[in-house]
Amino acid sequence: MSVVQLTEQPSTSEIYTAAALGVVPFLGTKSTTAPSTVFELRGLRVDPDNLAGYSRATGLRFGDTLPVTYPFTLVFPTVMKLMVSKGFPFPAIGSVHAENVIEQHRAISSSEPLDIRVHAENVREHRKGLLIDVISEVKVGRELVWKQTSSFLSLQKTSLSGGPRETPPADEVPPPPTRTLRVDRRTIGKYAAISGDRNPIHVSTLGAKAFGFPRTIAHGMWSAAAVLQVVEGRIPEKVTYNVRFGKPIVLPATVNLYAESVGTGWDLSLKNPKKGYPHLTATLR
Repeated sequence: MSVVQLTEQPSTSEIYTAAALGVVPFLGTKSTTAPSTVFELRGLRVDPDNLAGYSRATGLRFGDTLPVTYPFTLVFPTVMKLMVSKGFPFPAIGSVHAENVIEQHRAISSSEPLDIRVHAENVREHRKGLLIDVISEVKVGRELVWKQTSSFLSLQKTSLSGGPRETPPADEVPPPPTRTLRVDRRTIGKYAAISGDRNPIHVSTLGAKAFGFPRTIAHGMWSAAAVLQVVEGRIPEKVTYNVRFGKPIVLPATVNLYAESVGTGWDLSLKNPKKGYPHLTATLR
């Protein structure tokens, strides 16, 4: 692998310009292998104002330690820089964030200098297209404190596309929730500004419609953070947070939040309040 040492956080505005060019079909075909490039950024410091804004947008507490999902915003610009690089197998815009696994090895202080390393691996077929894993690591010195595996799906035909499909679950009236969450474009606009994730499907009605959505949709990682509101303060320092994203949350929306204690962890979900289908299912262990 070739290592590219970054001197500062990549500019997300420049990245989205490159990402937009990446969806133009005549620019050439993409490969079907993971890029060999590794991006590194050392000595990154958390901006307290950004962390406070993140807490307001997600409903999580603002304190001296980082919420388990917050480092996603720190690695996101570098993740996007990798996803718009020439060796990445499909366009960044239009790719679906299908699953996210966070392994936090200990609590991270907001004052610690952080080193980031991002690479991609494991391109594989899926019934709906191609999947790739983008791996993000956060270290303090030589100590690995946080690792994330983000699985992105490019919708296209593969050799698995003609296989048998699972029977979708029937709609059902959901039980009373642990809590309800209300989310609108204003909240998601704030999250987009804080996280740097200004994908058109989240911030532009025209952009959302271009990708088949009736209106803008919430970020998957906003929902992954917001669902933690009900268990905050009861999450171990060392934890694995596994999230699968279901049907998108079309804005504005009210969703049902469910939290069930399982041993020393939690099963979490966000569901449609009328039909009961999942927007998100997750485990904390």
